[in-house]
Amino acid sequence: MTVKMPYQCFINGKFEDAENGKSYGTINPTDGSTICKVSYASVGDVDRAVAAAKEAFDNGPWGRMNPRDRGSLLYKLADLMEEHQEELATIESIDSGAVYTLALKTHVGMSIQTFRYFAGWCDKIQGKTIPINQARPNRNLTFTKKEPLGVCAIVIPWNYPLMMLAWKSAACLAAGNTLVLKPAQVTPLTALKFAELSVKAGIPKGVINILPGSGGMVGQRLSDHPDIRKLGFTGSTPIGKQIMKSCAVSNLKKVSLELGGKSPLIIFSDCDMDKAVRMVRDSVYFNKGENCIAAGRLFVEESIHDEYISRVEEIKKMKIGDPLDRSTDHGPQNHKAHLDKLLEYCEVGVKEGATLVYGGRQVDRPGFFMEPTVFTEVEDHMFIAKEESFGPVMVVSKFKDGDVEGVLHRANDTEYGLASGVFTRDINKAMYVSERLEAGTVFVNTYNKTDVASPFGGFKQSGFGKDLGDKTKQTKTKQKPAYSTYSNL
Repeated sequence: MTVKMPYQCFINGKFEDAENGKSYGTINPTDGSTICKVSYASVGDVDRAVAAAKEAFDNGPWGRMNPRDRGSLLYKLADLMEEHQEELATIESIDSGAVYTLALKTHVGMSIQTFRYFAGWCDKIQGKTIPINQARPNRNLTFTKKEPLGVCAIVIPWNYPLMMLAWKSAACLAAGNTLVLKPAQVTPLTALKFAELSVKAGIPKGVINILPGSGGMVGQRLSDHPDIRKLGFTGSTPIGKQIMKSCAVSNLKKVSLELGGKSPLIIFSDCDMDKAVRMVRDSVYFNKGENCIAAGRLFVEESIHDEYISRVEEIKKMKIGDPLDRSTDHGPQNHKAHLDKLLEYCEVGVKEGATLVYGGRQVDRPGFFMEPTVFTEVEDHMFIAKEESFGPVMVVSKFKDGDVEGVLHRANDTEYGLASGVFTRDINKAMYVSERLEAGTVFVNTYNKTDVASPFGGFKQSGFGKDLGDKTKQTKTKQKPAYSTYSNL
């Protein structure tokens, strides 16, 4: 396969070098080599991109377009993504370390589904008529309209580069907004390929703008820019707080944040053990653990704890290797700094007294590979019990048989609330526990199941606002009431 990868900023429908001429190398985590040099956007590039997006919104065809025609363009874009899905999956694997089979099915596959789903919403974003007290005898009525916000900024993470782009931009575009998107500095390539496909789909110039570069420069300027009306961010909680503060100080732009997590997963003794072992393994090691909803802490009922740990040790059989090899189970971590952070995380766990059952080491080969890891005897006060690893690290704690209230208290004793899960054959217990887990998503006897039709987002310091689902379109529009007088004539 010949893979074509754009490498410049995409502004106003064209690829061009950064204003200051700077570039940086994006790294292949499989071997540490430089894939290519990518433009390093400046503050001036941000200003030009925002101006192009504003012009496209105010005076271009996008804002005046019939919503059904807008949907047709988004359907065409989804078709082009499907036509190029193997190329997109290859780029995603090379740039992020995602195993190719997963990149094809999830990173790219769900991105295509997301654009098709929201393309269908374009002509269904509607207001309503509301009865008012003054309706008779004055014959007044009120109706509301849903209107696009204007220029939106999107800042996405490095774990699912293309899928996070789709989750945040598809609804934004369907509502008639224009956008400026900053991909993660370490994984810019599928976003730039997406920009190329958007031109082929006929998306008007200025509607989509892509700026690779640093969060401290590009992301900060987007947060501060007075012409941006909404910013969507997925990333760490500390950065989310800084973005929220900047958005408030600048022009009170709307914000949606999907932030950190430490998702608890409770495994009761009456679970289907075979299913629990299989599903829970995937809940931790899916996408090399670089997964915002990964089960960050497992609570296993005492009577089945030892059996569960003995079964989980099958992770030793996972094939670690080149993500482009379709037989590979576990690819490299996304970048060197993240691998170093994970190794330090494991060292802290050992020092604090947790039992390292397996892993915790870098694999002896080129690239940024880490062994899948299992910790047991993890106490509530330990660092690894409280903080997210964002890697292939299973953190296991016991709870006493039958102590439902106790384990719920421990599971909820976190500032995060993105996802959670429970495994049990008892439907009453499953419902009771799921109602009391403080998380935006609760999985029951399954895990990692997301769908474009289901809203996704967190509670507490995991952020606010929803991606996906029919309610998402409401966050991409503004509601305007209008008052009118009518007669029987």
